[in-house]
Amino acid sequence: MLEIVRDITDRKDLEARVAARTEQIHASLREKEVLLKEIHHRVKNNLQVISSLLNLQAAKLDNPSAKSIFAQSQERVYAIALVHEKLYQSPDLSHVNFDEYVRSLVQSLCQSLDAANRGVAAKVDVSPVRLSVDKAIPCALIINELVTNSLKHAFPTPRTGSVNIRMRACGGEQLELTIEDDGIGFPTGVDPRAVRSLGLDLVFTFADQLEAGVDVQREPSTAFSFRFSLEK
Repeated sequence: MLEIVRDITDRKDLEARVAARTEQIHASLREKEVLLKEIHHRVKNNLQVISSLLNLQAAKLDNPSAKSIFAQSQERVYAIALVHEKLYQSPDLSHVNFDEYVRSLVQSLCQSLDAANRGVAAKVDVSPVRLSVDKAIPCALIINELVTNSLKHAFPTPRTGSVNIRMRACGGEQLELTIEDDGIGFPTGVDPRAVRSLGLDLVFTFADQLEAGVDVQREPSTAFSFRFSLEK
């Protein structure tokens, strides 16, 4: 008979320490996840408060132009608040399901600008893509500005038509975002980049933030295309 005896006390102690440390790390991660969710929730709520304040201030104005400016500001605040709402609902808290986001944003814009009753349809064709907050917010504000501009100015009564929002992969880590409408378009000889408009100024500013190439098409329909890298 052969008997071998080994002392495994140290091994058991090591395994216990590793298990305890692992559980400590998991608990810390769960705590940080809860904290991040709370941050996104509070940011969204604070932005909604700002939107409500703008609405209250606008109600005291008699000038239609001033009211319109406040309404545009509310739309921009809503676009950012919606990003944080989607982040709050996202499993990893750092990326937005941007296809879902675009549908929610465009639906809200169409309702606020009475698009359906004016015979203007909005079509969203966005491939499933997850964007970080650094990419999602500039993209969201570009869409907000251009869709709002199309719904307000491209279809004077009784003209009807459609606004198309597309986003798809175009090779490698590149994405292409296109907002197109078949409305009246820009007047002949007018360069969209040279138009003195806060909305278009913001569009090109956010494109710079994305480090996006911008292409503006005037015929047969008006289209703005932005090509940028998915991640830096």
